[in-house]
Amino acid sequence: MIMRIMGEGQFQVGDEHLGRLNQLDDELLIALDAGDDAVFRAKLGNLLTAVRELGTPLPVDSLEPSDLILPDDGATIEQVRELLLGEGEGIIPGFAE
Repeated sequence: MIMRIMGEGQFQVGDEHLGRLNQLDDELLIALDAGDDAVFRAKLGNLLTAVRELGTPLPVDSLEPSDLILPDDGATIEQVRELLLGEGEGIIPGFAE
């Protein structure tokens, strides 16, 4: 699966990591619902760090379409809520363990 972190680039992430990423996504949703900015920042950072660590960066000039687009480190609670509007499943929808 190819995941793009907005403003940063694309990462090829193996299916074997989707369960862990989905868990981090669930934690992010809980923080988002609570509206606690500090916890939200930490959980977003955890998710993005995991994508960077578990994924392989694609070349900058790669033209691969992204399967998922993730917000960047600086995204606000409001921006992520807007990104999720209508999804209802988190940033990484449909990938349960």
